Amino acid sequence: MKVHVEETTTDEAAEVIAEALAQDFAEDVEVYRQGADEPVATVAYEGDDEGGSGASEPRADRHGAGPATPTDADDLGPTEREELLWEEIEDIERGGPEKYRERLGEQGKLFVRDRLDLWFGEDGLSFEDGKFAEFDAADRLPGDGLLTGAAEFEGRDVHFMANDFTVKAGSMAEKGVEKFLRMQQRALKTGKPVLYLMDSSGGRIDQQTGFFANREGIGKYYYNHSMLSGRVPQICVLYGPCIAGAAYTPVFADFTIMVRGMSAMAIASPRMVEMVTGEQIDMQELGGAEMHATHSGSADLIAEDEEHARELVAKLLSYLPRNSDHQPPQTAGKEPVLPPKGIDSIIPQEPNRGYDMNRVIERVVDADSMLEIRPDYGPEILTAFARIDGRPVAIVANQPAQRAGAIFPDAAEKAAQFIWTADAYNVPLLYLCDTPGFMAGSQVEKDAILEQGKKMIYATSSATVPTQSVVVRKAYGAGIYAMAGPAYQPESSIALPSGEIGIMGPEAAINAVYANKLAAIDDPEERKEREQELREEYREDIDVKRMASEVVIDEIVPPSTLREELNARFDFYESVEKDLPDKKHGTVL
Repeated sequence: MKVHVEETTTDEAAEVIAEALAQDFAEDVEVYRQGADEPVATVAYEGDDEGGSGASEPRADRHGAGPATPTDADDLGPTEREELLWEEIEDIERGGPEKYRERLGEQGKLFVRDRLDLWFGEDGLSFEDGKFAEFDAADRLPGDGLLTGAAEFEGRDVHFMANDFTVKAGSMAEKGVEKFLRMQQRALKTGKPVLYLMDSSGGRIDQQTGFFANREGIGKYYYNHSMLSGRVPQICVLYGPCIAGAAYTPVFADFTIMVRGMSAMAIASPRMVEMVTGEQIDMQELGGAEMHATHSGSADLIAEDEEHARELVAKLLSYLPRNSDHQPPQTAGKEPVLPPKGIDSIIPQEPNRGYDMNRVIERVVDADSMLEIRPDYGPEILTAFARIDGRPVAIVANQPAQRAGAIFPDAAEKAAQFIWTADAYNVPLLYLCDTPGFMAGSQVEKDAILEQGKKMIYATSSATVPTQSVVVRKAYGAGIYAMAGPAYQPESSIALPSGEIGIMGPEAAINAVYANKLAAIDDPEERKEREQELREEYREDIDVKRMASEVVIDEIVPPSTLREELNARFDFYESVEKDLPDKKHGTVL
């Protein structure tokens, strides 16, 4: 080692420096004055020969800590401080009073941490945040009744929140609200899905000053829900009665699953309803799973128990990407449960005869891949996720088995929301059209058929994912517009040979146009013969082959090839780009 010192350094000082450095660094040292060619002091390191070994002692640490002493790590264990922390964690994880845990079993529900084990397994929970919330509160409030964190679910990283019903009935207060908000805000940053496992009686009224109207209070939940909407999948499962503010999280989520006989949600409790309106009603009738699945449409799926709820969410997520920047996950394809060659036999020759559209779909999509969304709400339209050769698709199909497939307000609203959600998460759309059009009458006008129909047409118009439209049989009136007809620029407008496209069906058209002329024919046989002639003329006018001849539609395909045709078209148009007008947003909600 060569070391340079100031010119004024004495010989004695240079010698001391050389000896010290040689011992410290276990090397030979030469000390030079600045500008000199020859060393002023030289020390050769010889080590410590005590005991004749010639081995040197470990040198001192340069910061003066002295040599390290090897230790056996197995001899070390948790300190009393860590032992105390483990005891505190175990106490928190026990949740609320034991008597409330016992009641969960009576209600058929799991304790929240057992629920997390069911969802994520013992090793699936990545970490938890805010476990010590309200640790020093005067009352015992483990985690403030709310668990948040991250986990792995079916191979995906997800954020989660879960109410602990044993802590003040899962009610929400300041610290729990803060945990909820942080989880949502972090999801915006990570772009990972969010699971809401809800079992909450709402906000704690006696503590409302800490969280109700604050800028970062419970109201911010719904702002964050809105920001997350269409960005990352948000899925909510209800395990109990969710009242008031707690009931908004389920309806803001992209998909809501309720457990039969257990779940409920309402803007106010039965007791509050009675106080305000005088109406006496129980919780299930007011806001139970069947009510929301059938009448309000707020429940997308009903689970029979907690295990079934998890299965439904696992299947639902399998069609969805991580977020709006990603494509839906593809799987290995499967053959349909029944062969496509039977499709044409299912579709009646007569346009007014009903049949179950599910029988067509099951011959087009992969076996066991279909998950119908909101099956009991607006059943005249069928909305479902499925796969065609492993590719996720979102199906919007008229259901002739329900009121001839006419589009009613509820069905239009359901379809609009489904289309909007599928498009947000890049799931291609498949329309199967067989409808006499939008329903007419005073009741549907009162039920806002025009408003709801507008939403469906708007959603169809604004979708930017690859879209295929199939005229299966009837495509009458504005029904062809809502079902992505040629004017709505689907990637393909194709038809089966049973297809018809027109302003209305033959019977209605004859009655509207020729009623007076037919009435003027006195001979019943002659009148009947003339009606048949007019009917056949009109059928020729709306026949899909004429539409193909005039290139209104792209192609007529043999029904037995429909799956093959759709698969080829979805594959070809997989990377299609669609631009919407440059604007802030539309005005249709």
